[in-house]
Amino acid sequence: MTEPALHHVHCPEPEGSHRMAYWQWGDANAPHVVICVHGLTRQGRDFDTLARVLLQQGGGALRVVCPDVVGRGQSDWLKNPALYQVPTYAGDMLALAAQLHAQAPVARLDWVGTSMGGLIGMAVSGTPNLPLPAPVSRLVLNDVGPVLRWEALVRISGYVGKTGQFATVEQAADAMWAISSGFGPHTREQWLALSRPMVKPHPQGGFTLHYDPNLSATFAGMTQDSVAQGEAALWAAYDAITARTLVLRGAESDLLDAATAQAMAARGPRAAVHEFAGVGHAPTLVAPEQSAVVADFLLSG
Repeated sequence: MTEPALHHVHCPEPEGSHRMAYWQWGDANAPHVVICVHGLTRQGRDFDTLARVLLQQGGGALRVVCPDVVGRGQSDWLKNPALYQVPTYAGDMLALAAQLHAQAPVARLDWVGTSMGGLIGMAVSGTPNLPLPAPVSRLVLNDVGPVLRWEALVRISGYVGKTGQFATVEQAADAMWAISSGFGPHTREQWLALSRPMVKPHPQGGFTLHYDPNLSATFAGMTQDSVAQGEAALWAAYDAITARTLVLRGAESDLLDAATAQAMAARGPRAAVHEFAGVGHAPTLVAPEQSAVVADFLLSG
């Protein structure tokens, strides 16, 4: 399969429900499911390259499922921006897992989470007694951990919500590169492939970014003290993880520092840590050496 199929799942919320889109690759009946969840302002097509590598290396005998987290991509936007939080996203992932299990029984569930997607993965993997069809077996946390560096959060908050208007996709791609250089080296072709799903037609002509500008509410009221207080809950979730865990880190990351990665290797699931030179926040898993590390971890043994 060279292109994924687009599906939707209905997810409950306090006042009604919303639809979350997801992109499904591979064998729709495969019992081995890999859920790949993107970062804050990204969407599920970020994992196109990784999905193809996994299917090629795994002989096609798996389902790779890449949701557009609500407020992004092909998913609905929330009426209440205050719900753009990890608990909402984790609940949506439970609804997704239930639908996948109803489609065909899930015997093994793995998770790849980049940045925000990793925080959601920690919540899903580190909360006991959730109604999952199978416990998370292998967990990849891509450039994220329980300690989120304040400087990086300030940097990210400076651009979230500024969806812009662009004359061409190429112009939008250039604007995104200006805030995404931490992703590391990419060819022009690779960056355009990542950028095309990131835009949609603007009502007044041209293009705009795909996501709800109200995602900026994620940072409402954020302070250094509130972030520090949240670390204890994140560490508690991390320490409760029983999945075999791999932490990926961009060697120049401003979100996940080396000390936190080392602590993640020493406690909880005692993650293996792999660092990519010349990359900051966050590795896109497009480069062959990056996708190979993930594929080897998920498909070996």
